[in-house]
Amino acid sequence: MSNDERAQQPEDLTRLFVERANEGDAAGIAALYETEAVMAYPPGQMTIGRDAIRALWEKVLASKPHMEQETALPTLICGDIALTSTAPRDAAGARAQVARRQPDGTWLRVLDQPEFVAQAEAVAVPS
Repeated sequence: MSNDERAQQPEDLTRLFVERANEGDAAGIAALYETEAVMAYPPGQMTIGRDAIRALWEKVLASKPHMEQETALPTLICGDIALTSTAPRDAAGARAQVARRQPDGTWLRVLDQPEFVAQAEAVAVPS
């Protein structure tokens, strides 16, 4: 089922992710990541590598969740590295990804933090 469309801009990765998730295409989602990418998901854990990311999404997509496109926040680009983020529609707090431009000019995710949930903790600041 995997769509061959590649991300021409870092922001394309989020759109392609949502489209492929709604198609139930775990292999297509995994293709948006570099081979050794790291995803901070499920919460409190890390999923490392494209194969592990594909296996994770096969499990998640088995329940046929529906995902909505989210508003992209400004992308930061420095050379071949980009930081993308979206304003989440759920209680995730924030979403952020680091992408790298590939030799062919397309972009793949390297690091993915799909949720940041703020913890209400007091932080001691040295005086």
